[in-house]
Amino acid sequence: MSRAAPAAVASGAASRAARAAGISRRSLALVVLLVATGSARADEAAAWAALRQGGVVALMRHGDAPGVGDPEGWRLDDCTTQRNLSERGRDEARAVGARLRAERIAIARVLSSPWCRCVDTATLAGVGPVQVEPAFANAFALADRREALREGGRAVIGRWRGPGVLLVVTHGENIRALTGRSPATAEIVVVASGADGAPREIGSLPARR
Repeated sequence: MSRAAPAAVASGAASRAARAAGISRRSLALVVLLVATGSARADEAAAWAALRQGGVVALMRHGDAPGVGDPEGWRLDDCTTQRNLSERGRDEARAVGARLRAERIAIARVLSSPWCRCVDTATLAGVGPVQVEPAFANAFALADRREALREGGRAVIGRWRGPGVLLVVTHGENIRALTGRSPATAEIVVVASGADGAPREIGSLPARR
């Protein structure tokens, strides 16, 4: 189930309030920035609160891996044929793991897409043993299976009740299919299964760079 991005909602709300108050365009820009910043902080605070409580799923996009898609002739059994993490991406993965440990988030299980950049991200995060889960395979590369992958991902999320947090390292296209949000590299989108079985977004944690 998708929802509007917090910054977009904040911008619209700030614009309406500013017009009603007769605020100048220059002042309006500052108002939008302040409201959007506050909204982003609230979004992050909600994500941390849910992670501490447990019983939720943390959908994480793999770290920075320059390019789009994979080279022609890529193979799952050969990482050298795939698009892989840059040094920045490796640092992002380590930083996410360090934050989760610092916040004492109880990661009960770690799942990963079979793609090497996801397995490497999950491994470098260092928050638990990594298990490959085909339901989170690359929905961009396997576009003809996008719907099946989305349903498979929904099923995994729907079964999770905790205790603790399920961390899933996957691809941006998979997270977008599940939540409507297009995350940045190493960003975490925290979700829980809604009454209709669709993932309900609780909040998100942008990567620190």
